[in-house]
Amino acid sequence: MINEFKDFIAKGNVMDMAVGIIVGAAFTAIVTSLVGDLINPIIGLFTGGVDFTNNYAVLAGDVPAGASLEAAREAGASVFAYGAFIMAVINFLIIAFVVFILVKMVNRVKAAAEKPDEVAPEVSTGPSELDVLLEIRDQLAKGR
Repeated sequence: MINEFKDFIAKGNVMDMAVGIIVGAAFTAIVTSLVGDLINPIIGLFTGGVDFTNNYAVLAGDVPAGASLEAAREAGASVFAYGAFIMAVINFLIIAFVVFILVKMVNRVKAAAEKPDEVAPEVSTGPSELDVLLEIRDQLAKGR
């Protein structure tokens, strides 16, 4: 069983997956900073300074007006945190776009690295269409 486990771990796909998970975790921190520190303030400019992450609706419980989402949760109120959901969707769209660009670049590099197959010379299987037409013309001219 230990040998089977060693064989499993030694496979390239497992190592590639491990590297991908580690890079993905680091990438998540970058995207979180991008959204929290750069995109949220820009969105806030267009929405009059509103930060989506603290937008919520109280479903049940008493919450003082203007309380933050964290304060509402600490008060034990049942809240519908739609702002956090909006930010999660924005995070997802940014990550999906960056992954799309990354995959597109990798595919471009792979295509450039592959050597095009040598074009096989055309093998003549008989006379060309022009040769056949010329022969027919010559036969018709002899028949006159």
